[in-house]
Amino acid sequence: MRLGSGTFAACCVVIEVLGVALFLRGFFPAAVRSSSRTEHQAEPPAPEPSTGASSNWTKLPPPLFSKVVIMLIDALRDDFVFGSKGVKFMPYTTYLVEKGASHSFVAEAKPPTVTMPRVKALMTGSLPGFIDVVRNLNSPALLEDNVITQAKAAGKRMIFYGDETWVKLFPQHFVEYDGTTSFFVSDYTEVDDNVTRHLDKVLKREDWDVLILHYLGLDHIGHISGPSSPLIGHKLSEMDNVLMKIHTSLLSEERENLSPNLLVLCGDHGMSETGSHGASSMEEVNTPLILISSAFERKPGDIRHPKHVQQTDLAATLAIGLGLPIPENSVGSLLFPSIEGRPVREQLRFLHLNAVQLSKLLQENVPSYKKEPGFEQFKMAERLHGNWIRLYLEENTSEVLFNLGTKVRRQYLDALRTLSLSLSRQVAQYDIYSMLVGTVMVLEVLTLLLLSIPQALSSKAELEIPLWSPVFSLLFYLMFLVLSALHVIVCTSAESSCYFCGLSWLTAGGVMVLISALLCAVVSALAKMFASGKLLSKNPAHPNSRWSELDVVILLGTMGHVLSLGASSFIEEEHQTWYFLVNTLCLALCHEIYRNCFLGDDCEPRRCSHRERGFVNTAPALQDGSIGHDELEPHRASKSPTSLNTLRGWEKWMAMASPWVILTCCRLLRSLNQTGVQWAHRPDLGHWLTSSDHKAELSVLAALSLIMIFALVQRRCSLTSKVAMALGLLGVYCYRAAIGNVLFPWQRDSKDISKGLIEARFVHVFVLGILFTGTKDLLKSQVIAADFTIKTVGLWEIYSGLVLLAALLFRPHNLPVLVFSLLIQTIMTKFIWKPLRHDAAEITVMHYWFGQAFFYFQGNSNNIATVDISAGFVGLDTYVEVPAVFLTAFATFAGPVLWASHLVSFLSSETSSGSALSHACFCYALICSFPVSAYIILVTSLRYHLFIWSVFSPKLLYEGMHILITAAICVFFTAMDQTNTKS
Repeated sequence: MRLGSGTFAACCVVIEVLGVALFLRGFFPAAVRSSSRTEHQAEPPAPEPSTGASSNWTKLPPPLFSKVVIMLIDALRDDFVFGSKGVKFMPYTTYLVEKGASHSFVAEAKPPTVTMPRVKALMTGSLPGFIDVVRNLNSPALLEDNVITQAKAAGKRMIFYGDETWVKLFPQHFVEYDGTTSFFVSDYTEVDDNVTRHLDKVLKREDWDVLILHYLGLDHIGHISGPSSPLIGHKLSEMDNVLMKIHTSLLSEERENLSPNLLVLCGDHGMSETGSHGASSMEEVNTPLILISSAFERKPGDIRHPKHVQQTDLAATLAIGLGLPIPENSVGSLLFPSIEGRPVREQLRFLHLNAVQLSKLLQENVPSYKKEPGFEQFKMAERLHGNWIRLYLEENTSEVLFNLGTKVRRQYLDALRTLSLSLSRQVAQYDIYSMLVGTVMVLEVLTLLLLSIPQALSSKAELEIPLWSPVFSLLFYLMFLVLSALHVIVCTSAESSCYFCGLSWLTAGGVMVLISALLCAVVSALAKMFASGKLLSKNPAHPNSRWSELDVVILLGTMGHVLSLGASSFIEEEHQTWYFLVNTLCLALCHEIYRNCFLGDDCEPRRCSHRERGFVNTAPALQDGSIGHDELEPHRASKSPTSLNTLRGWEKWMAMASPWVILTCCRLLRSLNQTGVQWAHRPDLGHWLTSSDHKAELSVLAALSLIMIFALVQRRCSLTSKVAMALGLLGVYCYRAAIGNVLFPWQRDSKDISKGLIEARFVHVFVLGILFTGTKDLLKSQVIAADFTIKTVGLWEIYSGLVLLAALLFRPHNLPVLVFSLLIQTIMTKFIWKPLRHDAAEITVMHYWFGQAFFYFQGNSNNIATVDISAGFVGLDTYVEVPAVFLTAFATFAGPVLWASHLVSFLSSETSSGSALSHACFCYALICSFPVSAYIILVTSLRYHLFIWSVFSPKLLYEGMHILITAAICVFFTAMDQTNTKS
């Protein structure tokens, strides 16, 4: 069976997407925890230890508080409460922290620092998996044992107002609730007003035991304008007033009922310096946790500094405070200050219950649990506790009882600390079988792509796939039987759950058929290679061709980048790698241009009397019937005379200066956004522009950038698209002015701030109109095959529509990134790619490199916190999942997508060779498969690394998204290639 190299590459990438998805499913297992306590009768609590006497305390202790109010402020950083902002904007909270009846903590949240995993950690005490980052978009019901489920089973009446994530996690648990969407980040007023409006009524009622409030406004302000925004102070003052209202109401109720209540102020995660979250910086993981109750008496002069604890400690503390069993999967330890005012026997009872729960969890997860220091400390504390109980029941009130009680308490606290730390460090239960199957698929695809280079990059751009030969069939059936046998053995002997084993036999069999077919294709390609004795060369059609300096740079750069993924520091600062590569590429291009300008064609190893390039300059050669099709390929067999000598005057000087202009543009872009980890905190031009003091400068820059975008894009658009582009870019500025990012010349301030819905939708209409016009031209080119101009205009209009969409989604200070991207593409098209007549493979790699560099020029990194969530809600007045996810993904990967789109447009318009797009598709698939395949192997080998969750896992998610986008790009390449073929 014969396939075009583009179609073959697209199929390979689609298969690779399936392999990566299976690997991710194994690496990020979404296993359902045991829910035995909710489905069956609750286990009786561990009895109080005793020695020589029987204890009468075998039940759970009574609740410590009659009512509990949890006030969770999304993205509340610790310095917002304990720092200067807290003193200035939260005076009542500051008073409670410094002089009131409260205990303050800095709670550390483990990555990923997004809402749903953090809510799970707060209520279950367990460490959620990193895959919850993805599941955060649509939270399923929580089946794991948790405080909310325990409270409902105990008959507690619970009310909730706020983020609807709670309603999804705990359906039918609340007697009353009012959920608000957490993803519509443009709203930071109504989303909190909808919570506060219930307080006056609910605080006067007596028909509830637990009240949970989740405020989202602070998080939304962070996403929109960052932690330095003046809106942050106003929101903190608003939250301080809400806290004062709740606390005052609880105090007045306590005077009537004479029983203490508990008010908990906490955050689910923090906020980075850019206003986002999801990673592991100090600003994102450190959150305040304040327990406020009249039971926490404070003597005058008693200074309590915030202690550092784990966020998972709250679940055990709430369970004890409400008289509930501690969630069975909790790895947290009881916050002892919350019970230090109770009698010693009660203190030891609470600590013992927590220690028993942690020791059981340790026994279930660690085979050699008896050798663990925490377990030994627990057993020692339990024996001492039994001795203390014996003395206590004998009514011994001597100093011996007091000293022993102090020792037991200290022993329990040490045991809890050690047990909690040991359980927190337990490595995740990886689904190795699913990971292995996915890895095999990815490696088979990469191997097949490498072995197919000679055929795929030939002038015909076709491959022979021997699917029906007898040898292939025999090997195929043999491999299928072996894999089926292995599947049965693994699935029947696996002790833990396995995703791949849980698939239906039809689905699993299909995967094994695919693996067998890929393996047979690899074997067949190897056999052909060894039979023909051909080795890989720069140009398979001309084995004697010499590698140029640019080819060496591309090869070494690609391999160097792949090797750099094995180090956590290089992953954190991957932008530096791409900045170095594009700078090196510019220097190599400079060398090539100067050599051709000053040395001429004498420096070339071979000369040809005809042009072998696929550019429009080959049109005269095409009229010569003596020139065969095999010679009209977009690859250099030997370089033809360059067209640099055809440039005259300023054009030749511009060609010589173009690499230095590109280097200057890249250097300016590096100063715009500091990214990565080590230097992300340093001030940059973007921070300076986004500060409220420089709104006028930002407005001028945004306006000039939009004018430049129009000037660079409109040159090849139709008249209709030019008008739509101009109005669309005007709408972009109006949208940013409406939401207060920029100013009109007649504005002095931005008091009249709105959501900009009308302006954004106005731009969306023009984006869709331009895309529709381009698509119509492409379809029209199928009918009028002779009119090549229609197709090139259509492709450019599709590209222009994507540029307009990027201009709408980019923040105003990032518009220069789009301008420089268009400027570099224009310079390289006119003064580098055309004059030097680079082949399709080299042009594809250059587009890929610059696309990756512009991903980081936008301010992105391998850190989830740099994803701009607000871009997904431009033009939306409510959360709609599909468009929100699409807009967010496009805004994040705009750099690679725009450069890939420009590649299709360039090759379609500037080449007459039918194989150029096929070669480009194949090269794009190959260069994208290299890092993905290598990274999967590296992550598998480093899965026990210290930074596996904070550094390597986010990068793995980015690679998964990248290969998915690559598949979409390759499908687009193939569709355009088919259009060329039909034309």
